[in-house]
Amino acid sequence: MTIERILRMKGGVGETSYANNSILQRKVIMKVKTIMEENLKLFMSNITSDDCWKIVDLGCSSGPNTLIAIYNILNIIYKICFKLNHGTPMFQIYVNDLFENDFNTIFKLLPDFYQIIQQERGHNVGACFINATPGNFYGRLFPNNYINIFHSSYCLHWLSQAPKDSTTEAEPLNKRNICVTKTSPPSVYNAYFEQFQIDFKHFLKSRFKELASGGLMVLTFLSRETKYEITSCEVLSTVLNEMVQEGLVEETKLDLFNLPIYYPTIKEVRQVIKEEGSFTLQTLKTFKIGWDANLQEDRVDFVVDNNMRGKFIAKYHRAIFEPLLVVEFGENILDEIFSRFAKLVAQLMELERLEYTNIVLFMTKDL
Repeated sequence: MTIERILRMKGGVGETSYANNSILQRKVIMKVKTIMEENLKLFMSNITSDDCWKIVDLGCSSGPNTLIAIYNILNIIYKICFKLNHGTPMFQIYVNDLFENDFNTIFKLLPDFYQIIQQERGHNVGACFINATPGNFYGRLFPNNYINIFHSSYCLHWLSQAPKDSTTEAEPLNKRNICVTKTSPPSVYNAYFEQFQIDFKHFLKSRFKELASGGLMVLTFLSRETKYEITSCEVLSTVLNEMVQEGLVEETKLDLFNLPIYYPTIKEVRQVIKEEGSFTLQTLKTFKIGWDANLQEDRVDFVVDNNMRGKFIAKYHRAIFEPLLVVEFGENILDEIFSRFAKLVAQLMELERLEYTNIVLFMTKDL
């Protein structure tokens, strides 16, 4: 089964769903809002009252985060139009993700979304139409010269497929690991980076054709500063290895399983953009956020200990990885995997500060 038929976040609105376990991603979206506002001001001077802005959220997943990102973009444009004394534009919004994504959870939130906009803007709100566009964003999704803004948050570190071993050796490419780790040999790094280059270039070529003149992209994804950073994927790999030793997971299954995830460095991102050549990189910024989404900032009334943090982190990782893990290892061991994951994360937090490096790109189409 191809990855685009199984890769998705946990759907629905249950306890382990992505909709209820995506606080970290929501905080990232809100941090990027300020960067968007600063940059969009530079590209709005030519808007007219009868414009219809076509905006796409790529890799929208399910739950409220997609509508928060869209709301932020619409609000920024409304404010800029008001300052420039322009009429209010109409909006055509497209939410995109792979075919198995739970779009229904988004659709059920739309009545409240429309109502909030109407209450806040009243008669100054333009028409807003929202549609789903399922498909793989590493290929074409829209007609030529059609879209004004592409937005994507926490998606481009996902690859179109896990890298494959280009050698003829019998040994798996990444034996006993499911991702790039700080101890990975150069062959593993090279294979993952090569796949990232292929995918990101396909992404850029497709978006270049689809963007209208003067179109722009705002992209946020996970990055890394050095290859020695520990990642949450590496923690998951450690847990699965422990379970192999105890006979709870088949060794051959683990040897052949690789997560389609790569966290590029800033240097690597710049390199691919320059080599592909279709876009001008207007802004590149980075910021860090704790694996626990800096929970203590939200809970000033009491101390959030490391065990609570570990459980919180395990829950949102389960919402992200459950569909992939079920296909590879079955459903019965998921509780055990993420119970161990939570405990291991809590132990690591006693020793070091666990943070994600986020990279934000603001890019415009070269004419």
